[in-house]
Amino acid sequence: MRFPRSCGCLVHPTSFPGKYGMGDFGFEARKFIDFLDRTNQSIWQVLPLTPTGYGNSPYASYSAFAGNVYLISPDILHKKGLLTQDEIDDIQLPYSTEADYEASFKNKDRVYQLAFKRFFDSIKKEEKEAFNAFKKQNKHWLDDFVLFMACSLYYNRQPWNTWDEDIAQRKPEALKKYREKFKEQIEYQYWLQFEFNNQWIALKNYANQKGIRVIGDIPIFVDHNSADVWANPEYFEVDEKGNRMLVAGVPPDYFSKTGQLWGNPLYKWDKLEEDGFSWWVDRFKQMFYAFDAIRVDHFRGFNAYWEIKASEKTAENGRWVKGPGKKLFDTILEQCGELPIIAEDLGFMTEGVEKLRDKYNFPGMKIIQFAFDSDSANDFLPHNYTPNSVVYSGTHDNDTAIGWYNSTNETEQHKARTYTRSSGENIHWEFIRLGMLSVADQAIFPLQDYMGLDESHRMNIPGTSSGNWLWRYTYEMFKNVDEQHIQHLVEISNRQIHRNT
Repeated sequence: MRFPRSCGCLVHPTSFPGKYGMGDFGFEARKFIDFLDRTNQSIWQVLPLTPTGYGNSPYASYSAFAGNVYLISPDILHKKGLLTQDEIDDIQLPYSTEADYEASFKNKDRVYQLAFKRFFDSIKKEEKEAFNAFKKQNKHWLDDFVLFMACSLYYNRQPWNTWDEDIAQRKPEALKKYREKFKEQIEYQYWLQFEFNNQWIALKNYANQKGIRVIGDIPIFVDHNSADVWANPEYFEVDEKGNRMLVAGVPPDYFSKTGQLWGNPLYKWDKLEEDGFSWWVDRFKQMFYAFDAIRVDHFRGFNAYWEIKASEKTAENGRWVKGPGKKLFDTILEQCGELPIIAEDLGFMTEGVEKLRDKYNFPGMKIIQFAFDSDSANDFLPHNYTPNSVVYSGTHDNDTAIGWYNSTNETEQHKARTYTRSSGENIHWEFIRLGMLSVADQAIFPLQDYMGLDESHRMNIPGTSSGNWLWRYTYEMFKNVDEQHIQHLVEISNRQIHRNT
């Protein structure tokens, strides 16, 4: 589908300020939406909202369907009468530009347990009906997920293939035994997902009422230590004990001599196809329920993916294997109707990937930071864009615009200055202006670039396993954003919100 000419901002909820050690779905999220509204922007893009695993990465999750319950706001629980003022005061943490996940998780676990007990102690008829309806509607993934989480906690979060054999291999008597054994923990996990869903949908509705679309993010691969692989091993390249056999990654390139070994188990696409791609259809349906549009990460993997044996130490020895391509997307189109999808088509693209993207009219991504390392034919230079694309100054995987300018070579700096006809002093605004005035239907900018922040405020450095996903902004940074300048750029580029009247 074609998206309207519009613009917006990329920021993950964990980056919101607040008093609980990490951002959440509380009042600061609404303040951010109000900022988009005041500046006539109509897009809010987030990273995956699924539960984070190793390194707190949104791209390494315990589930492709569940929500990250640590985004639940204690303030909203207090407003609902499920927590007291003293209880939320007791879990406050110092303000910082970095999330303190460990302390936040520990504190939130404590108060969530209190809220859970109060919810059931004072449950009203309509609440009970809503809770039961939620469980029924999401049964296809939720029943397995809550049991997986209960078992994971019991086994100290060790990978599921190291659990006792009976439950690791999901023997029917073991499933029955563990469901009974962890009855209370399972009910608690149901409630957490219910509360996550209620808070997220309320927040999304708040944005939608102001004419703001929310764009989610769907990683192509899932984590090995996830409810998805444990519950559906027949769809993944694992052996009968659950050990990985074939894993994902990308081959050596300009950026990495040994490639990137991601380690996610690959899909058994033939098995998925036999089942009418039902797992993927359910996944897309869930995403279209939770978001107005989605960015599909590593889109090229649907056309062809790099297959590596799990025993390999690097991604050097592998092979390209044909992906499901149009068979999958034809099925999803048939089952879901319109597909509001943005294709993450960065990196080495082939004709096959471009054909797949264009067959469904999915817009691709244009990154301004990539525009100055070659000549005037560079695809990332705005004069080479097509309207059906999304322009970014940078993404969550890039440095900030100022950070990029400070660290790149003099040749690229010179090209950027020449192209923008500027001194480079306010390169973040120059990149935002380029994106706004381009023909790309959608222009999205990381909040760090609106704030004019340097490399110390970067969200993620790909290929590194620590120190990522931590960035949070302060009230002062937010207050200093030049909203009038944003409004001006939105107006002159014809990207303002067009509300239905």
